[in-house]
Amino acid sequence: VQLQASGGLVQTGGSLRLSCVASGRAITMGWFRQAPGKEREFVAAIRWTEYYADSVKGRFTISRDNAKNTVYLQMNSLKPEDMAVYYCASGNRLIQSTITQGTAYDYWGQGTLVTVSS
Repeated sequence: VQLQASGGLVQTGGSLRLSCVASGRAITMGWFRQAPGKEREFVAAIRWTEYYADSVKGRFTISRDNAKNTVYLQMNSLKPEDMAVYYCASGNRLIQSTITQGTAYDYWGQGTLVTVSS
């Protein structure tokens, strides 16, 4: 499985949509991010339902197109603290209790930088 994602530059309060294409089917697809000097953190994931980190709930929306093996992350009301390298990930063996754990995912994209300017 290969994962490719696209990011970009946006102003504070703006919106950006990330997309990630998997070369194969995946039951669970998720997004993580890592800001400079910080640990990687869970952002959102989707199986037959969606999961969100508290820090993005209400601002970010994860969705998927199974026909295209693609997962999207719509990010609204972006803040400077959202600036990070965003990674998509996929896995087929996760259980609900491991959704937020990066180690539970099997495949990772190369990461894409999201820059939020003030």
